[in-house]
Amino acid sequence: QKTSICYLSFPDSYSGGLGDTQFSFRLRQAGGSRDSPFQDDGRYNREAPLTLQREAAHYFGYVYFRQVKDSSMRRGYFQKSLVLVSRLPYVNLFQCLLQLIAPEYFDKLEPCLEAVCNEIDQWPPPVPGQTLNLPVMGVVIQVRIPSRVDKPGSSPVKQCNQENLLPAPLVLPSVHELDLFRCFQPVLIHIQMLWELMLLGEPMVVMAPSPTVSSEMVLALTSCLAPLRYCCDFRPYFTIHDSEFKEYTTRTQAPPNIIVGVTNPFFIKTLQHWPHILRVGELRMSGDLPKQVKVKKLAKLKTLDTKPGIYTSYKTFLHKDKTLIKRLLKGIQRKRPSEVQSALLRRHLLELTQSFIIPLEHYMASLMPLQRAITPWKNPPQIRPFCQEDFMKSLEHAGPQLTCVLKGDWLGLYRRFFKSPNFDGWFRQRHREMTQKLEALHLEAICEADIVAWMKDKSEVEIVDLVLKLREKLVRARCQHLPVKEETLQRVSLYIDTIIGSLPEDLQAVLHHP
Repeated sequence: QKTSICYLSFPDSYSGGLGDTQFSFRLRQAGGSRDSPFQDDGRYNREAPLTLQREAAHYFGYVYFRQVKDSSMRRGYFQKSLVLVSRLPYVNLFQCLLQLIAPEYFDKLEPCLEAVCNEIDQWPPPVPGQTLNLPVMGVVIQVRIPSRVDKPGSSPVKQCNQENLLPAPLVLPSVHELDLFRCFQPVLIHIQMLWELMLLGEPMVVMAPSPTVSSEMVLALTSCLAPLRYCCDFRPYFTIHDSEFKEYTTRTQAPPNIIVGVTNPFFIKTLQHWPHILRVGELRMSGDLPKQVKVKKLAKLKTLDTKPGIYTSYKTFLHKDKTLIKRLLKGIQRKRPSEVQSALLRRHLLELTQSFIIPLEHYMASLMPLQRAITPWKNPPQIRPFCQEDFMKSLEHAGPQLTCVLKGDWLGLYRRFFKSPNFDGWFRQRHREMTQKLEALHLEAICEADIVAWMKDKSEVEIVDLVLKLREKLVRARCQHLPVKEETLQRVSLYIDTIIGSLPEDLQAVLHHP
């Protein structure tokens, strides 16, 4: 794993550029997932947006690479990377942190890192919804950790600077949001197609001139489904030394559902059989609409022909949205700041995702049993199964056409989505939440019941069975952090004690000390 991190921390193809560059990667954890050293794991993941949860089986690496001429070095260059490894996808926060630390580290080496680590050790854990002040190297970084209850698409809450911090803090508008307009510059007219490819979890290669462009494009693509979580694998930067290289380049099986960012021209040959290849050049902000890449047939992808383009035979289900391009063009003409253009783009993608997902949410909610069907002394009723055909019928009167002006084959898009890992991930998450809600409602029904009346005509065996079941429910509610009031849990606990108290002393002793 350390070797993999080392390979991923340097550009893997000749880079004539001198100076400092930053990029990021994502790495599968060796030996499966292990317990995290953080005690609040459960709470953080319950309260954070799905797209910002701490990953159990992957690490993110954030890299600051310096390459400068140095005649004292054997190769004539000083080449060094400082890497920050985390399970959190806070690309802005960690890249900002590296901008402060890395230049100092290259000058002062280990003592500088030791001092920084001591400061970071004092930082509070990230709590969703809170604004944190993080001191490091004489600077205070101020950042708000997003929460699951934030309204999607709302601008970050204005930072409250109550402490009158001196020096004034370095305020980051977001821990993770990239400048989408800059990242998507060469593909703005194809944003609809790229959104569909991400939604369907299609295998895709991003071929870029540098790890910076590659990692930013991959992260921008995976973020364009928010608030829906991109459930496939993704590698913002991938090298030929990676342990999964053979798995991804084999032609004996279909490419996996993954998006990989690469820079080595060797990949043009080895990944030629992938169905969607996006080739981009260096990103340069200019005062005009940047040159847009063309969609080309895969057969045109020659080993030496490395012209930018989207090499695919994919036909979009939805028609292109020309109004978005017109609005972005108007923004370019009026010299609108990039962050305003990005907000416009993010809003468009959010509305597109919501139009697609709201009918699914409505149908899923209709599968929940009625509250009156939940009785205290029977197991809670089951959630009805998801039937794709019933869902398709519901689209006639409650489909995306209600909230989205885009025309096209929405039904075809849903059918294809049902086969993707993103549908599977969304469905599992929703089903889990609904099951927990049912459990919580059942516990509340038990609290409202007249337990003494129920016990009158029951045998000892039935009563002991009830005690064991209620205990198990209580343990599960606490372990899974079910959405139940603490007061309800205490009442159930009291019920258990009341029931045990009504039993013969020998049974009481056994139940008090099982």
